[in-house]
Amino acid sequence: QVQLVESGGGLVQPGGSLRLSCAASGSIFSSNAMGWYRQAPGMHRELVAVISSDGTTTYVYSVKGRFTISRDNAKNTVYLQMTSLKPEDTAVYYCNKYPRTDTLWGQGTQVTVSS
Repeated sequence: QVQLVESGGGLVQPGGSLRLSCAASGSIFSSNAMGWYRQAPGMHRELVAVISSDGTTTYVYSVKGRFTISRDNAKNTVYLQMTSLKPEDTAVYYCNKYPRTDTLWGQGTQVTVSS
């Protein structure tokens, strides 16, 4: 059974940085695009960034230039480096395949940006 485990979230001041990690059990990375998603309170879950199997990246406009998605297929891990964080980045962050598979959601990791 494939599982996704996100980690690295926390409380950070505006302008700060965090690096999220997503580890998968099972070999789902090597041939799949992976994405980071987030869900703020009262909002729908939204796609934040995607990395293809060959390393091509795509970002939602609101995080472009501030977030960087990367992957290590040997470790079955995908990362999200977040810099210049803003209060509106506050959300629970999840990873999943892209397009997402709703049976694969992990517990997510909370990111709170506040002074």
